[in-house]
Amino acid sequence: MTDKHKTDHGHPQGGTGVLGAFQAFLRLESAGGILLVLTMLVALVMVNSPLAGVYQQIIDTRVVMGVGALVIDKPLLLWINDGLMAVFFLLVALEIKREALDGELSTRQQIMLPAFAAIGGMAVPALIYAGFAWGDPQAIRGWAIPSATDIAFSLGVLSLLGSRVPLSLRVFLTALAIIDDLGAILIIAFFYSGDINTMALGGAAAALAVLVLFNRYGVSRLTPYMLVGVVLWVCLLKSGVHATIAGVLLGLTIPLRHAQAPLRRLEHWLHPWVAFAILPIFAFANSGLSFQGMTLSAFADPIFLGIAAGLFLGKQVGVFGLSWLAIRMKLGAMPEGANWRQLYGVAVLTGIGFTMSLFIGGLAFPDGNAMVETKLGVIAGSVASAALGWLLLSTAPKSRVRGKVLNDVQ
Repeated sequence: MTDKHKTDHGHPQGGTGVLGAFQAFLRLESAGGILLVLTMLVALVMVNSPLAGVYQQIIDTRVVMGVGALVIDKPLLLWINDGLMAVFFLLVALEIKREALDGELSTRQQIMLPAFAAIGGMAVPALIYAGFAWGDPQAIRGWAIPSATDIAFSLGVLSLLGSRVPLSLRVFLTALAIIDDLGAILIIAFFYSGDINTMALGGAAAALAVLVLFNRYGVSRLTPYMLVGVVLWVCLLKSGVHATIAGVLLGLTIPLRHAQAPLRRLEHWLHPWVAFAILPIFAFANSGLSFQGMTLSAFADPIFLGIAAGLFLGKQVGVFGLSWLAIRMKLGAMPEGANWRQLYGVAVLTGIGFTMSLFIGGLAFPDGNAMVETKLGVIAGSVASAALGWLLLSTAPKSRVRGKVLNDVQ
């Protein structure tokens, strides 16, 4: 490849079509990943310093929005987690749909692998936690805490590795994480939900039906989808179902195979906002975990042990084990250009639980009595998973796709 086809950094400007679009996003995401880690560290420092009150005041700021009798009054933290993260899940859904129709997940074998991996990554951690908490009626309520993968942080760590990770593995992790999060949302709906508002849930179903009709009849303008998507989000927020699923449902209804390709236009527009605004804001708001009040006895608590072991051991065993089984049984295919060590490294990264794990923890222990052990377990399991996963992938040889080093085709 000649120099005229490369960027100032010596890398090609990227391919065309689906692969080129995905490469462009990953280059953007690498810079965003650095910002993500920095904002997480700033939050941790603030909440464990004299600035803790300032940090708490920021995330507790009440934000009120509404029209007429419909008013949503929530602290800033919940607007970030329920609102901004719905936009992030919208982008993830757009990528998954594009890859499923025209890219890396367009065949049965390719989509089966992340599905198997996600099932293993939910079941094994839950079983490990139950083993530690069995016999304790309060502790056992947290069985689902280590079953979730934090898609924002896991992809953020992966993005820092740059060209050492094949594009196919990034697609695999994205698909796995979204299936995992959907599974977590179903768990919340069936096992941890309080009062379900059936009227609001019916409104969400009606909004979804309208979006499907838009897609069916070839509506190509994005504005109608966005307006109905807001209605869908509000209905899910009021229904008791986690509002971020609205982003997923909206993304799956945006047309791809259309002359004007609305999906590609929206995906291109969202990339910089997600990478440089939404994810860093999310990291800042959710990473402020105070170590005050933690004692050594917390490290022997079954809740801490179950969460830490479930995330660090259960995730990698479940994800890698079922991935290995699916590949050996020819139910799924090894991601192109990847090897077993790299697949194992990505499996370890799925043990980064953070946001969804903390969210489920708050539902499992609403009185807050076990949140010290919960937070400590989530931190320990997630940090250990991030460190080992990064070490495995950063020391792996660069992947070769069709005889070329991946770095040479970016």
